[in-house]
Amino acid sequence: MITLLALCTGFILAIMITLNGQLTQTYNMFLAIVIIHVVGVLFALCLCLIKKIKLDLFYVKPRWLYLGGAIGVFTTIANNVSFGQISMTSIIALGLFGQLMISVVVDTFGLFKMEKRSFKKSNLVILIFALLGILMMLDNSVWQGKVAVFMSIAAGVSVVMNRTVNAQLAQHIGDLPSSLVNHLVGLPITIIILVFVYQMRWVPLNYSLSLNPLIYLGGALGVITVVLSNITVYKIPAFKLTVLVFVSQLFTGICVDLLFGLNIDNASFKGGIVVALGIVIGLIIERVMKERERKEEESEVRLKRLEEIHFERVYKKFK
Repeated sequence: MITLLALCTGFILAIMITLNGQLTQTYNMFLAIVIIHVVGVLFALCLCLIKKIKLDLFYVKPRWLYLGGAIGVFTTIANNVSFGQISMTSIIALGLFGQLMISVVVDTFGLFKMEKRSFKKSNLVILIFALLGILMMLDNSVWQGKVAVFMSIAAGVSVVMNRTVNAQLAQHIGDLPSSLVNHLVGLPITIIILVFVYQMRWVPLNYSLSLNPLIYLGGALGVITVVLSNITVYKIPAFKLTVLVFVSQLFTGICVDLLFGLNIDNASFKGGIVVALGIVIGLIIERVMKERERKEEESEVRLKRLEEIHFERVYKKFK
């Protein structure tokens, strides 16, 4: 069930990115980010009011638990800085690399007050296949944009930090209020950035309002993905969650491209297949190991019971 929720998160993320991309094409990146956060705040607020959730949001300490929204804005900026300097496939691959590395660190050392989890053999198999898939997705553009490479990896790291911090906050105020706070914190930051770029005249000021309601739904889907992440973060190791969400997001994106008649990036497709294969093999190994551990535990219980029976017989014989 939890694995299915992780896959659903990736599915919704892919749809959200598609809608946000259309919104960006209609307006511009900076205005689109503000709209996304406004929609997210309104959607989360409406859900909280409908469910009659108490909105006592800003009492939690330490205060860094409220940084999820700011981290999310950084993720967007980092990816956009990289865009155009290196290929989109390389951005995706390097982002996954950053997510995998920080996920291993979070699991191993229990960063951000998360549970420490040992790195299992099944995870090692998944990691090897994931790294191989990443290498298949990289191209020569990475040698020409060192700053973009760094920012793409940093964006990947920030994705894991964002969902982990939001999940920590959700432990105190709830999953849906945490999603509301995430967008509330990000909103003023995006507005400040928008005002700055307008003052610098980096983007045009005149836009025609789009009446297509679908392109405005990205913010609402963002709220849902934060809620799902809040649920899954504590149930699945960060490493496995990263890989599951990535594969689901990648192949949903491919399906969306096919639906709209767009060309599929062969490198992304092949790399995704390798990562998915690693997940399947890793899950099989994990299941086999769990079954072996279960049988060993049952054998130990039976052996202990036989020893107790033998001791009772000896005791009765010499009593």
